[in-house]
Amino acid sequence: MKLAFVIPAYNEEALIGKCLESVVAEVARSGRPAGIIVVNNASSDRTGEIARSFPGVEVVDEPKKGLVNARDAGFAASAGYDLVANIDADTMVPEGWLDTVYSEFERDGGLVCLSGPYIYYDLSGWNRFLVEAFYVLTKLIYLVNRYVLRVGSVVQGGNFVFKRQAWADVGGYDRSIEFFGEDTDVAVRLSRVGGVKWTFKLKMKTSGRRLEKEGVFKTAATYTLNFFWVTFRGRPATKDYTDIRRQ
Repeated sequence: MKLAFVIPAYNEEALIGKCLESVVAEVARSGRPAGIIVVNNASSDRTGEIARSFPGVEVVDEPKKGLVNARDAGFAASAGYDLVANIDADTMVPEGWLDTVYSEFERDGGLVCLSGPYIYYDLSGWNRFLVEAFYVLTKLIYLVNRYVLRVGSVVQGGNFVFKRQAWADVGGYDRSIEFFGEDTDVAVRLSRVGGVKWTFKLKMKTSGRRLEKEGVFKTAATYTLNFFWVTFRGRPATKDYTDIRRQ
């Protein structure tokens, strides 16, 4: 299976370099070739310039600002690949991440999407504890939704991989979703055509800047609200969101 990373980036000059360094290092370590696509999403800083400085990285310009618009543009550019790894510009891929991805997809032919939690490398110890407790609850919700209610699954935005053909088969990205709920939309629709697995084995390092700015409880409440709205009502409850960048 051929895999491509798709990385949306809006004014991410402070972090895109570290993200790409981690991706390049993990690809080299794994010994499996992979495409790397950065979607320069209406950036007004050096995001595109920095991304283009990495050999082998393809940069796609998406002038319409928005996370889902950027993911969709990256998806279109990933034609020819079997798997699409959707990460964010403020993430850093840990060693062994690709091994887990390939192991899971090669072991289970019915798997169409794989996801896992974040490790917030720059949060305080107390906030990391709160996040870990939240992920225990997330695991429980995942098990209930997938195996008991059979209404969907759980996908962590910025840390999920899906089979490209499966996503095309269910219609691809819904650009009417601006930010919140995009990952749950992926989980719900892909669960109709195959397995959508959330596992602690697939961890991704990321910045906790949103949690730091908005607070752990407020952020968790907003994401939880939209998770249930998309799962049971088919659309997110929240449209407005704040752009948070580390300058």
